[in-house]
Amino acid sequence: MKIFMIGGTGLLGSVSASKLIAQGHEVTSLALPNIPKDAQLPKEMTLILKNFMTISDFELESLFVGSDVFIFAAGIDERVEGAPPIYDMFYKYNIAPLERLLKIVKTANVKHAIIFGSYFSYFNREWKDLDLYKKHPYIRSRVDQANMALSFADKNFDVSVLELPYIFGAQEGRKPVWVFLVEQIQKMKLFTFYPNGGTTMVTVNQVGDLITSLVHKGNGGRNIPVGFYNLSWKDMLMIFHKYMSLRRSIITIPRWLYRLGMKKYSKDYKKRGLESGLDFDGLVDIMTRNAFIDNKNLIREFGLKDDDIETAIAESIRVSLEYIKGKKDMVSMTVK
Repeated sequence: MKIFMIGGTGLLGSVSASKLIAQGHEVTSLALPNIPKDAQLPKEMTLILKNFMTISDFELESLFVGSDVFIFAAGIDERVEGAPPIYDMFYKYNIAPLERLLKIVKTANVKHAIIFGSYFSYFNREWKDLDLYKKHPYIRSRVDQANMALSFADKNFDVSVLELPYIFGAQEGRKPVWVFLVEQIQKMKLFTFYPNGGTTMVTVNQVGDLITSLVHKGNGGRNIPVGFYNLSWKDMLMIFHKYMSLRRSIITIPRWLYRLGMKKYSKDYKKRGLESGLDFDGLVDIMTRNAFIDNKNLIREFGLKDDDIETAIAESIRVSLEYIKGKKDMVSMTVK
């Protein structure tokens, strides 16, 4: 198959491209030129260094023609902050450009689109009592993005939206998303304080394996919840402590105390004229639940296999520490 990818130089995109190429597929990627110098990209991948948001529809269509599968592994996540309403920024980078791309992709007769989304969309459906869509601009944007993408699906065009959770693994030369948590733990001295709850997660290799399976499976339009390992925050933090060489206790703090801490963040953002993609008060309700996803469907339908989650977490921590210590120049997520 011929695969066209937006974002093939990122952590998820590059691993997915490598696995697709290993299976005999041809991969072309359109990506921004700020590539980490130490990134191990597959040599067989055709790389076009341009901003897809600024090139013409005609040029994009000419690039897509002949492709069987389109993969969108770009956009911004909840780490981005900006002036309110922050939803507008998510719309600008995650929704509007994807809608434009999908129109062109269908015109070019591509048969399958795979979108990298968020597991927050899944929990928006599952946790109706939390009203995540209304409270959190980022979650609203991901739900809107998925609904928009799925509206393009028909008998001749499959659309798969991967509802991705926390992902562990690292790309040399790129700032890991986990720097924030490593820094947060470092700032605590005698104990590590964290709320009760937990999350589902996968390794970057598992995402790549899922993609290689999914390119062969069309099924109209559908959301695909992704989660393989379900860990409590305490169990996850114990692994962080191990690879940060910390010997200290993890103290589970009550909801009221955690909510009090989030109020401080909220006041600080308002003072600076910023808005977060995740409402701080509502985040307490998310973080103190077990955001778990059953992996049975991923195993049954896609043949997803077990991986070494601890090693993947260790890699994320290693590169995060290198970034914090300034040992290497690293590419960070930027919004212009």
